[in-house]
Amino acid sequence: MFGSGVIGRLRFSRQIFVLQTVLVVLLVGLVAALVGWLLRNTLSDEYGERALAIARTVAADPEVVAAVAAKQSGGALQREVLDLTARTGALFVVVTDDHGIRLAHPEASQVGALVSTDPSEALAGREVVSAVETGTLGQSVRSKTPVLGPGGTVIGEVSVGYAVTAPAGETRRLFTLLGVFTVAAMLLGLAASWLLARRLRRLTHGVEPRELTEMLYGQEAVLHGIGEGVLAVDGQRRISVRNAEAERLLGIPLPVGAPADELAVSPRVHLALREPPADNVLAVAGERVIVVNSRPVRRDDRALGTVLTFRDRTDLDMLTRELDSVRSLTDGLRAQRHEYSNRLHTLSGLLQLDHRAEAMEYLQTLTETGAGRPSGIDGAVADPYLSALLLAKTEQAREKHVELRLTEDSWVPRAVDDPVAVTTVLGNVLDNALRAAQLAARRPAWIEVTLLADGATLHLSVQDSGPGVAAELRETVFDEGVTTRLTPGHGLGLALARHEARSRGGDLWLADPGGTGTGTGPDSGTGSGAGSGALFVAALPDVLNGELDGRGGAR
Repeated sequence: MFGSGVIGRLRFSRQIFVLQTVLVVLLVGLVAALVGWLLRNTLSDEYGERALAIARTVAADPEVVAAVAAKQSGGALQREVLDLTARTGALFVVVTDDHGIRLAHPEASQVGALVSTDPSEALAGREVVSAVETGTLGQSVRSKTPVLGPGGTVIGEVSVGYAVTAPAGETRRLFTLLGVFTVAAMLLGLAASWLLARRLRRLTHGVEPRELTEMLYGQEAVLHGIGEGVLAVDGQRRISVRNAEAERLLGIPLPVGAPADELAVSPRVHLALREPPADNVLAVAGERVIVVNSRPVRRDDRALGTVLTFRDRTDLDMLTRELDSVRSLTDGLRAQRHEYSNRLHTLSGLLQLDHRAEAMEYLQTLTETGAGRPSGIDGAVADPYLSALLLAKTEQAREKHVELRLTEDSWVPRAVDDPVAVTTVLGNVLDNALRAAQLAARRPAWIEVTLLADGATLHLSVQDSGPGVAAELRETVFDEGVTTRLTPGHGLGLALARHEARSRGGDLWLADPGGTGTGTGPDSGTGSGAGSGALFVAALPDVLNGELDGRGGAR
């Protein structure tokens, strides 16, 4: 009980080492004892067999048989026995007659006396093997065999013995070797136990089983109790931990052990995995916009992997895009209000000065120019959302000295039933074109928009006077984070626009990268001119299902 309490206070790796050490010592000790017992018995049997072989040889010797039959003691038989005893290293070789009277013995004084051990088995014609008995020369391992005369009758016996010290000495020698090997085996076992305990301590980073259990319970509670997605990869960049929320937000299964580099996720997620830390990185995952954060995990200056967290920002991003559209429309209306106010002030001044002809001419000019609207918007686009967006972007472009035009072949007679999707696609493409036209050195700067209804499908194209899309960006222009702007937080507009188009079964693509000397433009006339920028084209099916009320609004 005391020992178990002491062991219980040790660290788990040391407990393993102590228990394995005790186990190794016990096993090696038991094996050594068993081997020693087997060796001792084996040696005793071996010396018994050796003694029996000598006894058989002596009993078959014709001279011995003749001497025993004649019951001749001493003399030649005695000399032969002494010589054989010396040559074989036996303790004794004794020959008796059929009554157990010694005819030859290593000690001459014992010749003619009755043997000290029972000869009845041998005189009965049976061999005795490996019997340990005590005689006149001490304790010995002996074997006996009958001496057969003419006709096969028993006329005597031959007894050969080895001192017990002979197998004992051999046993000690073998035990010495066994002891050396036993100690070596114990040392190897202890070394293996120490290495195993050390590896266990490294694998668990010194954390005890109780702490591992608490960590497991805490991990499960945290992983499945929070509203964020969690994905952890180990040092070999394989998934080690993930929760159901991470799979839901990414829209793909995340099997434990799968290579993280092979996941079909946004390039921004892969970048956050490769280069932690990363804070509040926006990425598109399926139909969702998520916020990604990544942190490296280290313990004792050892890199263990990376942990990513995901938050859903789809609803917030949708509201933000709607707010941006409303803000753009509001800015456009505010700018137009100022413009109308200035024109009304001019008209009021002309009338107060009684310049009626000039006032009429001024009104005619305002009517012909459309009061700042993009040309053709009143008759070509019936949907109020598209009209408002074009109006707002026109005013925004004018403030940046860019002309936004609606082409003459534009025609949208029906209302849009999903204004968020349409304004997301068209608004992001127009913003991209506005930046390209504004930053380009070519003047005058312009943007041309074509809107065309084909049943319920809305086709749109946007071209600008910018420098076009660089060759190295043409394959990745719709990827997240691809932008020519140096400030952070950009590179999502075209990716979101294409995602929105494809989510409705449509698409957005780069029809002409620009900078090739072909395209449309304000000065191209027939649609083929020089110095055109990029041309983006989109198809949005099933967005023109709405009807217009009598005032031109959607219902």
